[in-house]
Amino acid sequence: MIPSPTDELTAERPAGLGDDFRRLWSAYAVSAAGSAVGAGALPLVAVLALHVSTFQVSLLAALSALAGAAIALPLGSRIEYRTKRPVMMTADLVRCVALASVPVAAVFGTLTYAQLCVVGVVQMAAAIAFGAAATANLKGLVSSAGRLRAAAHFGTTDWISQTAGPPLGGLLIGACGATVTMAVDAFSFLLSAVGVRAIRRPEPAPPMRSAGQRGELAAGWHVILRHPGLRPLFWNSLLFSGAVMMSSPLLAVLMLRNLHYAPWQYGLALGLPCVGGVLGSRCTNLMSRRLGAHRTLLLFGVVRAPWLLLLAWVPAGPVGLVFLVVVDTALLFAAGVFNPTFVAYRMTATPDEVLARVVTAWSVSIKAAQPLAIVLGGAVAAFADVRTAVAVAGVLCLASGLLLPWRQDSEVALAAGEEAEGTPIGAARSGTSE
Repeated sequence: MIPSPTDELTAERPAGLGDDFRRLWSAYAVSAAGSAVGAGALPLVAVLALHVSTFQVSLLAALSALAGAAIALPLGSRIEYRTKRPVMMTADLVRCVALASVPVAAVFGTLTYAQLCVVGVVQMAAAIAFGAAATANLKGLVSSAGRLRAAAHFGTTDWISQTAGPPLGGLLIGACGATVTMAVDAFSFLLSAVGVRAIRRPEPAPPMRSAGQRGELAAGWHVILRHPGLRPLFWNSLLFSGAVMMSSPLLAVLMLRNLHYAPWQYGLALGLPCVGGVLGSRCTNLMSRRLGAHRTLLLFGVVRAPWLLLLAWVPAGPVGLVFLVVVDTALLFAAGVFNPTFVAYRMTATPDEVLARVVTAWSVSIKAAQPLAIVLGGAVAAFADVRTAVAVAGVLCLASGLLLPWRQDSEVALAAGEEAEGTPIGAARSGTSE
C-alpha cells in the first residue's frame, strides 16, 4: 500500500521510535561525528609525527583490519549470551582509552609506531564488538515496524558525518595537529557510552547457551551461508565493499599525483558526494513502501554497481572534478537507499539467538577482505598503471550486481523476512553495510 503524505511524514519522525531510541541515536551521532572528524588521523600521526615509510603506513591499515577482526571473532559468541548495552559501553570506553593514549604519549614524547599499531587493532576489534551488540540491542529496542525507519536515521547520521567531518577534521589538523583530532574522537566515544547508559528501557534477557555449546565461532557464517536471502547479500557485500576499498587509495594517487588536484579539491571530491548518501537514506522508506524490500535491494544494488568503473576515465581540470562529484554522488545515493533496507532485512531475517554472531561474522569477513582488495589494487597499479587498477576495481564492483538475490528462493526468503514480525519491512532504515 502506498502511504498517504501524512503517513510518510509520521514515518520520518524519530520521536515515533520512542525516547530511548532518541537517546541511542544521539549517542551514536556523537561518536559518528567524532570518528568523522578524526578519520585518517592514525596514519597522519604515523607520517607527520613518526615519519614512517609508505610501507609502514600501509601495514598499519592492514594490520588494524586483519588483527582487529581476528580478535573480534571469538567475541561474537560471548556477546550473544550477554546483555548488549554493557558490551556497547565497554567497547566505547576501550576506544576512548586507546585513542586518548596517542595524544598523551605524544605530549610526553613516548609515542611509537608499535603503539599506533596496537591502537589500530584495539579500535577495530572494539568497533566490530560494538556493532554486533548494537544491532542486537536495536532489534529489541524498536518494534518490527520501526526497524527500517531506525536504520534510515542511523544511515543519514553516517552520511552527514562523512560529509562534514573530514573537512572539519582537516581544518583541526591544520590548526592543532593530528593528535588533537584523536583526542576529539576519544571524547566522542566517552559521550557515546554516557548516552547508551541513559537508555531506560530494560533489555530483553539474552539467549541462554544450550548444554554442550562451546564458542561456536562458525555459527554466524553457518546461518548466513544456509539462508537463501542472506547468502547472496553476503557475497554481494564482500565484492562491492572490497572493490570500493580497492579504489580508495588508487583514486587518491590518481587525483593528487596524476591529475594534480589540490588537497582541498581532493577533500571536496570526497565529502560533497556524501550528500547523495543523505538523500538516499531519506528516500529509503518511500522506496521500500512502493517497491518492497526485494525489489529495492535488487534495483539499488544494480544502480550502485556501475559508477566506480566510470572513474577510470576521469579527465583533468574543473570538468574532471565535477565529473568525480557527480559520479560519486550517484553511487552514494544508491548505497544510501540500499544499506538501510539490507540492514533492516538482516535484522529481521536472523533469529535473535544468533544475531550478534551473524553481525560479527559479516563484519569480520568484510574487514578481512578489504585489505586483500587494497593489496590487489596496488599490485595491478604497479604492474600496469593507476587508471587500469581503478578500471579493475570498477569491473569487480559491476560484477557485484550478479551476486544479488535474483533467484526465486531468495525472493521467497526476503518476503518471509518481511512478514516474520507481522508487518512488511517496507512499511516500517540504522546500521550500516556491515
